[in-house]
Amino acid sequence: QVQLVESGGGLVQAGGSLRVSCAASGSIFSGNFMAWYRQAPGKQREMVAVITSGGSTNYADSVKGRFTIARDNAKNTVYLQMNSLKPEDTAVYYCNRFPPASVAGTTYWGQGTQVTVSS
Repeated sequence: QVQLVESGGGLVQAGGSLRVSCAASGSIFSGNFMAWYRQAPGKQREMVAVITSGGSTNYADSVKGRFTIARDNAKNTVYLQMNSLKPEDTAVYYCNRFPPASVAGTTYWGQGTQVTVSS
C-alpha cells in the first residue's frame, strides 16, 4: 500500500513558526531518502529539504538556516520545522521519497498541507 498523509499546515504571520508532519507507508519510507516539496500558486513544485535514512540533511538555499527536516524511523514519519517564515514560503507542502514514489508509472503524491504566511 502506498500512502502519504501530510498535516500541520495553517495560517501564520511573517516571522512565525510552524511544524508540518507526514506519515508515510513503509514501502515509501523505509530505507529511503525522504524530502519535503512545495508548490506555490502558478509555480512548479520544488524540493526544499531532503534527509537520508541515516539522518543527513540538505536544504534549498531559500530555506537554509530557517527550516529543519527530521525523521522518526520507528513511526515512518518525517517532519519539517519552519522558523522565521516569510510570505514567499506560502505554498502547499508535500512530502515524498527522493526521488518521488511512483505507482504504475505515475508519480504519487499525497493531498499536501497548505501553509499560508501573512505579511
